[in-house]
Amino acid sequence: MIFTRHFLLTTLLLATAARAQQMAPVAQYRIADRAAEVALARTAAPAAISGKASVLVLGDRGYEQAATGSNGFVCLVERAWMSPFDSGAEFWNPRNRSPICYNPAAARTVLPYTIKRTELALAGASKDKMLKLTQAAVARKELVPPAPGAMSYMMSRQQYLNDTAGAWHPHLMFHIPMTDAASWAANQAGSPVMFDSAHKQGPEPQTIFMVTAGHWSDGTPDTAMHH
Repeated sequence: MIFTRHFLLTTLLLATAARAQQMAPVAQYRIADRAAEVALARTAAPAAISGKASVLVLGDRGYEQAATGSNGFVCLVERAWMSPFDSGAEFWNPRNRSPICYNPAAARTVLPYTIKRTELALAGASKDKMLKLTQAAVARKELVPPAPGAMSYMMSRQQYLNDTAGAWHPHLMFHIPMTDAASWAANQAGSPVMFDSAHKQGPEPQTIFMVTAGHWSDGTPDTAMHH
């Protein structure tokens, strides 16, 4: 009897782990109210920036334009499949909501990474297939290195990056063609620059450097940063 219970428990745990490695039903990633998704996307950056930005929302097959801006920035809510490919179950976490605003240079050259992965995910591609197809798109130069000056805002208090970090901290990301931490003196004592080594190992031709901000996009202080 003890062996039987142990076997059933092990089987259940393995089945749960296997499901976690697969995409959940698409409806779990969608935000039913498009206006709510637009509003959430705009929280990625201060209103002076995001209020004049174009906004994309997640549709059935990919991102769709929901608002047209005037400053060249593009805001959207990214989902978990933009995580590193080796991030385990987090890669398909339907709770992930990551508002981000790309500046014009990043909207031209980095946003296509998100568009590509999202289309593949919603088409039903497995993580392994997504990785191979993304690598192929890079090889064909369909996905190019970030343009000079490419950066993005991730300053939303409502962001949920993963089950471990939650909202983490408001931060800026700088998208650079592949390089190493030393080029920005990142991760060194006293340096405010962090090197996102996880994304450097991704298939897209970029390195991401991050700098935290002291306030969220709505102006409230990041109290966790001061404890």
